[in-house]
Amino acid sequence: MKPSPVISAVGMGALAFGLSLGMTPGAYAATAPAPQTPVADDSADSMLEALERDFDLTTSEAEALLEAQEAAQEIDAEATEAAGAAYGGSLFDTTTHELTVLVTDADAASAVEAAGAEAKVVEYGAEGLAEIIESFEAADPDAGFVGWYPDAASDTVVLEVLEGSDADVSGLLAEAGVDASAVEVVVTEEAPQLYADIIGGLAYNINGSSRCSVGFPATNSSGQAGFVTAGHCGRVGASVTIGNGRGTFERSIFPGNDAAFVRGTSNFTLTNLVYRYNSGGYQSVTGTQQAAIGSAVCRSGSTTGWYCGTIQARNQTVRYPQGTVNALTRTNVCAEPGDSGGSFISGSQAQGVTSGGSGNCRIGGTTYYQEVTPMVNSWGVRIRTS
Repeated sequence: MKPSPVISAVGMGALAFGLSLGMTPGAYAATAPAPQTPVADDSADSMLEALERDFDLTTSEAEALLEAQEAAQEIDAEATEAAGAAYGGSLFDTTTHELTVLVTDADAASAVEAAGAEAKVVEYGAEGLAEIIESFEAADPDAGFVGWYPDAASDTVVLEVLEGSDADVSGLLAEAGVDASAVEVVVTEEAPQLYADIIGGLAYNINGSSRCSVGFPATNSSGQAGFVTAGHCGRVGASVTIGNGRGTFERSIFPGNDAAFVRGTSNFTLTNLVYRYNSGGYQSVTGTQQAAIGSAVCRSGSTTGWYCGTIQARNQTVRYPQGTVNALTRTNVCAEPGDSGGSFISGSQAQGVTSGGSGNCRIGGTTYYQEVTPMVNSWGVRIRTS
């Protein structure tokens, strides 16, 4: 017998309020499954593709780079041991494939070169630069200094200073007792801050106790950043964390419909992307055009990842144990608890957010999604498409 439809969420229930797409409020509760363990993709092909893309290399050039780095790691271990107390750091050049080992004593250079690396004599090296940084930190730099780091190649400490600030470089050097020749000052236009890139399919937590998935990055009618997701994931006012970002459920309805908008309150950076998990990379979202029944559609969710199937029907009514939901779209895409709220997309067109279903991604199943169109039309939500 086919399993009964269940809400595909993790954790606490949601009480829908009157900011609805139109039906009666209700509540539900569900039990959290065991935590999911991320699985890394360490295949050589995956690494080669990334190197080709990001370094603008051919396949043979990417293979040569990987081989050179592996060889350099072995040489580096020998050269480091040969340098002994004079070791000051190592540099690898991805263009020339050359390994350079820094030494603070010229007498150690020949031993390094005998191990197969180039040698360069420097004044400070890793330990000396670390001591300079400790001196800066002990001097308690003011807010105008946004960061500092040791630059092994130049054998200096780089001080990043916010443009237009009152950062007193000379005063800091004097207080820290550091020679100006050991420092490079770089002016930056923006202070660093923590971000949470909002991407379809990624996990977010509700009230610190349950998990759902992002549908699509979007703005509300006032232009505030957020995302659409399933209403049963959280009631209006529920708190949301995603990475270092924070938000709150601004709108939510379940049952009747299964829709919600989470408004970001800090560190939300919107994208027009959906994460493809097991297939790798991201899918761009360029619109919200509704796909025809029978069309291929793919779903992204934080429990099972990226799965595809076809649209089987629209305007289905589903009687979940927690309440009846109308106007859902039926698909033969699989899903599991925690995928709730995640993206359904056809090509580059946003379709809807995962509601619930039956079955699982081991044996297959049926999954329903709430269309994004009613949220766009009724709430003034704008899905991010660029």
